[in-house]
Amino acid sequence: MGHGPVSDGVRVLPPNDPRQYDDLAGEWWRPDGAFAMLHWLARARAALVPPASRPDAVLVDLGCGAGLMAPHLAGKGYRHVGVDLTRSALEQAAAHGVVTVAGDVTAVPLADGCADVVAAGEVLEHVPDWRAAVAEACRLLRPGGLLVLDTLNDTLLARLVAVELGERLPTVPRGIHDPRLFVDDRALVVECARHGVALRVRGVRPGLRATLGWLVRRTRGGAARDVTHDGPAIRPTWSTAVLYQGRGVRHG
Repeated sequence: MGHGPVSDGVRVLPPNDPRQYDDLAGEWWRPDGAFAMLHWLARARAALVPPASRPDAVLVDLGCGAGLMAPHLAGKGYRHVGVDLTRSALEQAAAHGVVTVAGDVTAVPLADGCADVVAAGEVLEHVPDWRAAVAEACRLLRPGGLLVLDTLNDTLLARLVAVELGERLPTVPRGIHDPRLFVDDRALVVECARHGVALRVRGVRPGLRATLGWLVRRTRGGAARDVTHDGPAIRPTWSTAVLYQGRGVRHG
């Protein structure tokens, strides 16, 4: 792969280019760093996962990044297996107890039905073929297994909030999203059903007052004490138009 053009000493990459995650490798676990909101979402996603119902249960974390779900799954009884393309992120995930697998979420090198839970957090909106990623997520689930996910909706409002406004904030890397890849919630429900998973979705958002306070503190140079637990809670909201969670069980 090439290194991309350089402007003022900083490599400039196309939107959604996975090489950005190598450039931002030092941000994953930094309090109030570029990936702070991913920690809030990881905490909310892990809350959808019940304690393991059997010994040796496996949770496969697609697009695991640096393993941000790991602290929130501790004690739930799962072997946490993380799949990602970015090796610099996988190295950090392994340091947090994740069993790492280098691979593409559209062609996961794991066996059919190997997972009690599959998590796909903030990954579908980064995949050129999200339907292939959904097919893989469902393939990995054993009958009765649980799929949990969150992603950005394919709406004008999501483009405005996540890209036009969000990426102008000092907390969101510029170009991290390509809005052409955002995922329509109705299409996602239909696609999961095709693969035997009855997915239910709900809109979510960070708590507004807490988020404003967090932004003010960060702008003034204050730092979170604990990147895994500080920060606004992700709350249900009436609309799926921007950010939404999904939870569903595989039949059969």
